[in-house]
Amino acid sequence: MELSSVLLTTGGSYGFFRFINTGVDRLPVPEAARRNTFKWRNISTSFVHSLVTAIWAVLCFFLQPEMAEDLIETHSVFSHALVSFSIGYFIYDLFDMVTYQKLSQFWELALHHIVVITCFGLSVLLYRYVGFAVVALLVEINSVFLHLRQILRMANQAASTVYRVNSMINLGTYVVFRINTLAWMTRWLVLNRDKVPLLAYTLGSVGLAIMTVMNIILFYRLLRSDFLKSSTREAKKDKET
Repeated sequence: MELSSVLLTTGGSYGFFRFINTGVDRLPVPEAARRNTFKWRNISTSFVHSLVTAIWAVLCFFLQPEMAEDLIETHSVFSHALVSFSIGYFIYDLFDMVTYQKLSQFWELALHHIVVITCFGLSVLLYRYVGFAVVALLVEINSVFLHLRQILRMANQAASTVYRVNSMINLGTYVVFRINTLAWMTRWLVLNRDKVPLLAYTLGSVGLAIMTVMNIILFYRLLRSDFLKSSTREAKKDKET
């Protein structure tokens, strides 16, 4: 993809998610979510991104399996477009949060988005590490269930069977597609240190370190909220009976 195509794809992605956000705003909102309509729109739009990107990332490796053997140079227009598309989403989401929230409410996500935009931007402009970026986007497989969890909670469905099933899938995919993927990426970066320029290595190392810390904290919060607290409540009920 030429620079003009990258800009077109990124800009088109930004416009697409702005359109999705506006469309969600015109749909009926669950009564429980009406007290925070911004979050409802934002999470619903993020769910669409996760669903599209998760399928797209898997297809990238399915259609070009040799990319898994060379994450630096080997890539297709299809995979390059995916990374450009995701940059557009993260720019959209960052601006959406800046517009409707105070920095103190989303500084963690802002840091995450800035790191991703910087790393992905370097990849699409240099036409290198695209495969590495696509590996990073495999975490969106988990994000599908992570965002669905938030949607169900906002719709006051936290006690439903669907929520409990989704919580288990969410935790399982979190370990496989987030924690394991980040660990694998870190290992790959260390093993290929001699093939990666200092700037890219430093940027990748700092980015992965930030992502790892953030994801470990989020994992603990999910575990505590969906499993540890529910176990404590059940234990109390057993004592009362």
